[in-house]
Amino acid sequence: MELRRTMEAGDLRTDEDAYLDALGRFFAGTDEKTVTHAYLESIVERLPARRVLLDVGAADGTTTRWLLPYFERTVCIEPSAPMRRVLARTCPQAEVVADPVLEARMDVRADLALLSHVLYYIPRAQWAAAVARIMQWMVPGGVLLVLLQDSDNPCMRMVRHFTGQRFDLKELAGELGTLPPGLVGEIGLDTMPARYRSRDLQETVTVAGFHLSVPGGAPPPTRDAVAAYVRRHFSDSGGYTLRHDQQVLRIERPMP
Repeated sequence: MELRRTMEAGDLRTDEDAYLDALGRFFAGTDEKTVTHAYLESIVERLPARRVLLDVGAADGTTTRWLLPYFERTVCIEPSAPMRRVLARTCPQAEVVADPVLEARMDVRADLALLSHVLYYIPRAQWAAAVARIMQWMVPGGVLLVLLQDSDNPCMRMVRHFTGQRFDLKELAGELGTLPPGLVGEIGLDTMPARYRSRDLQETVTVAGFHLSVPGGAPPPTRDAVAAYVRRHFSDSGGYTLRHDQQVLRIERPMP
């Protein structure tokens, strides 16, 4: 996963420290991880086996670290060198592959695979190909979970407003029937509520900039433009609330 551009000095720019700072501020103010981890636990409990976890785009390893104790072996794909450095500290026992998912050569058969908030950084025309590649690394009965923000939540409406881009897992779900036979069995689409809350405008603007750092689309907005949007759309009594509900596409590899 490439480093995102983050808000700094009036505009968005690529900067490792600024990105990690914005990510930390976001996690400090959101209930996303609490909700996500409870959901993942419910999935893990239903798996036929827990031998291998594959985390595609593991980033800093926060969720990887939480899941790792459930599995005998953990393998991560993370193309970003700065993220790999953090991941190595977070999950030193995990095996890490540096190649992007569509180029990686893997000798694994995973019981659970995650593709969490990665598709923003993969061209839309390659989404189904990325899923097909991961499904080839799954055991029969294994489950791939693809996470993205709900395309219609307030946060993604902001992304669409500034970048013109839309990311919709429902569209991907509709394409799964075109994948080679034997890769895709039962599928489902779940929604997990999530919200970021802050009393500080500037911190909320920094977090909003983090979400706007998807590649492509229109030129990045100024910090003043994002601040105006935050004040207009996310203000509530005593602070700011940014709803960023997630969707999860569950894809099971069928038994022979």
